[in-house]
Amino acid sequence: MQKLYIVMVGLPARGKSIVARRLLEGLEGYGLKVKIFNNGELRRSQFGVSSASPDFYSPDNLSARKYREDIYYNNIAYAKSFLEQGGHIAILDATNSSPERRKSIEHKSDGIPVFFIECINEDEEMLNTSILRKSMLPEFDQLDKKTAIKWFKERIEQYKRVFVGLKDEKNYIKFDTLNSCILDEKLDETLPYYVEMRDILISDWIQHLYLVRHAESQFNLEHRIGGDPSLTQRGWEQARALARHFQAIPVPFVFTSTKKRSQETASILIEQQKKCIVHALPEFDEIHAGICEGLTYKEIAERYPKEYLARKKDKYNYCYPQGEGYASLYERVYRGLKKALFLSGAAAGTMIVGHQAINRMILANFNFRRTRNVPYISIPQEQYFHIILTHRKKMVEMVPIVPLLK
Repeated sequence: MQKLYIVMVGLPARGKSIVARRLLEGLEGYGLKVKIFNNGELRRSQFGVSSASPDFYSPDNLSARKYREDIYYNNIAYAKSFLEQGGHIAILDATNSSPERRKSIEHKSDGIPVFFIECINEDEEMLNTSILRKSMLPEFDQLDKKTAIKWFKERIEQYKRVFVGLKDEKNYIKFDTLNSCILDEKLDETLPYYVEMRDILISDWIQHLYLVRHAESQFNLEHRIGGDPSLTQRGWEQARALARHFQAIPVPFVFTSTKKRSQETASILIEQQKKCIVHALPEFDEIHAGICEGLTYKEIAERYPKEYLARKKDKYNYCYPQGEGYASLYERVYRGLKKALFLSGAAAGTMIVGHQAINRMILANFNFRRTRNVPYISIPQEQYFHIILTHRKKMVEMVPIVPLLK
């Protein structure tokens, strides 16, 4: 089989490593031997916390620059050895910021084709989310979160001083990592696996997403909508059953809403996970019912009969006065989903503990429901949805929490 270097390009926190892992897993599915050579991992193994300081990345810091160049030379030597020993594709995962660095890679490729992928993401909110995730790297363990974020942002500024995007290279794709779309491409020679790589890049990529509805709340018991109630006794039993079910299943990232019933449902599971990062996202808060918050549907029919009938006629497009509707909910839920998947970095085990309307909106993205039918999707409290989405496999299954509570 033919050999290939894939060279990642882009400023920090733009999703290069996520894309590299996606390419590795996708190309391995074709029976190819693929390996990632990540400069950051090599740097952390050699320098640890001493490489956390933004000064380590300053172009003016000559000694640190020499260390970083040594890491580059070592990693490309490892990649070359991998290809010589039977590997098919070596992925060089680093910023590769300058045209000079990229020309050096082409020079050292010994005639093996080189394909550059520049990862681009300038969405401020998603970039801040990605930086938050980067601040959790081992090199920042000795710093508080605020300092870690500050230092990582300063690291990016150091890279910006020398960064030049792809332009004169022979073969490249510029890729929007947030929206999984190709912004530009150039191909001056025939590349092996090019069609397969493009398909992998533009495909949604979810390893294991567990979509859970919060357990029974006091408002569920009273048939009231909205609000911020706590769980009932039965709800806590459901939460314990959920935690037992996932005892042997790693869930490194859990996302809740800011509501008590969502956070309480996740709390026991989080305690039992060995390593678990938890984030409460307001994007996953239940639909706000405006003037109808805290009411039962019977009370709505009595107090606001026109609103009750309007909602009954078109549940998807209806919007509660001073509140939301399914149609107006879409943008924030989709933003939250992108944020959660970006922050988790496509980890093999991401859980969202949401609400009925929220989970309906998320699920509709994966099982292709017509919008008018979204308000009728069943979102049980004692079962969850397991979602896998790659270019080769698309699966949505409903899984009972064992044992099902009666």
